[in-house]
Amino acid sequence: MRNLVILGAGTAGTMMANHLVKKLPKKEWNIHIVDQYKTHYYQPGFLFLPFDIYTEDQVKKVGKKFIPNGVEYIQQKIDRIDSENNLVQLENGVLSYDILIIATGSKIAPDEVEGMNGPEWQKSIFDFYTYEGAVALRDKLRDFNKGKVVVHVTEMPIKCPVAPLEFAFLADSYFEKKGIRKDVEITYVTPLSGAFTKEYTSKTLGYLLEEKNIKLVPDFAIERVDYENNKIVDYIDQEVDYDLLVTVPTNMGDEVIERSGLGDDLNFVPTHPNTLQSTENENIFVIGDATNVPASKAGSVAHFQAETLTDNILLYINNKPLKEEFDGHANCFIETGNNKALLIDFNYEQEPVTGTFPIAGIGPLRLLKESIFNHWGKLAFRWIYWNMLLKGIAIPFVSRNLSLKGKNIKN
Repeated sequence: MRNLVILGAGTAGTMMANHLVKKLPKKEWNIHIVDQYKTHYYQPGFLFLPFDIYTEDQVKKVGKKFIPNGVEYIQQKIDRIDSENNLVQLENGVLSYDILIIATGSKIAPDEVEGMNGPEWQKSIFDFYTYEGAVALRDKLRDFNKGKVVVHVTEMPIKCPVAPLEFAFLADSYFEKKGIRKDVEITYVTPLSGAFTKEYTSKTLGYLLEEKNIKLVPDFAIERVDYENNKIVDYIDQEVDYDLLVTVPTNMGDEVIERSGLGDDLNFVPTHPNTLQSTENENIFVIGDATNVPASKAGSVAHFQAETLTDNILLYINNKPLKEEFDGHANCFIETGNNKALLIDFNYEQEPVTGTFPIAGIGPLRLLKESIFNHWGKLAFRWIYWNMLLKGIAIPFVSRNLSLKGKNIKN
């Protein structure tokens, strides 16, 4: 018997377990999945927790219930990967592998910025990229009545690049509903030269910031958080004052990648952008936030990657050339507040444009257009996540690669 080992039972790892258990011959392959945590979180829901849109129970479930029969679930901490000997050192024991899938994700690293993870962490400085941070921020916002709210991005790449913008938009409508918007100043601070990583979309989102009276501070490379004086300071001594700082710290790959000597400076694994095979080890494949591919670190990307990666693992087993197929496809809803949202669809080469989705000429969703239908789509995605995405069930009419049909492509 040969062994396929999946490291990480988050979104990407769980999807791969569900895909592969249906494809690999049970008499020839054992499939193991390793994760130290019991709880599986619906991470897009962290955006809604601070605003009391979702409850705590709606964003977490027992992870093991999504691991299919035929896959051995090992709840242990991963110590390191010994790629030379095809071994994974666990906290208690060793796993050998013939094929390894790294799906260890990414996590926030507030210690990377001086003063961020100090005495004011979860007091006046918060994240919403963790369950604990989102819950603490919810409790803070319930009693927040006036002052300067700064929504800040430390550096790219981050999980779901639009989430900080969504937070700013939702904060605007949240304070409006509370009747205190006139008493709250919202500022969006980013290391980018505009509101988003893609130029065309950045103009649209920049306009929304203006419309909602949210100040934009671009090109801000933070050096430190001066928590004693409630300000963030960049490397050219530009300062932004805050009463409440909502920050997206540096995102980094898991520490096991660093311990194993398999990652770059941010602990992301060098990965072929189209095949999802490790560039250093041919029997190691990488998926989701753990990769260094220049695609969005979002759940939809992991979903599209999983379909290509499943095919490529089967090709690898049969000594056939891998498909250079994955094109960086991502689509995501962008909450803009007041029960409306935008939808964007793009890949490595094509930035988001207007048009229809998922069916060309029909929709029913419109790209880069605010609508209540897109908002409903965002909320409906939670059901799709728990009931389809994690279980490896294809979403109708949504292809793994970007389709240009129904889109208004500008040359």
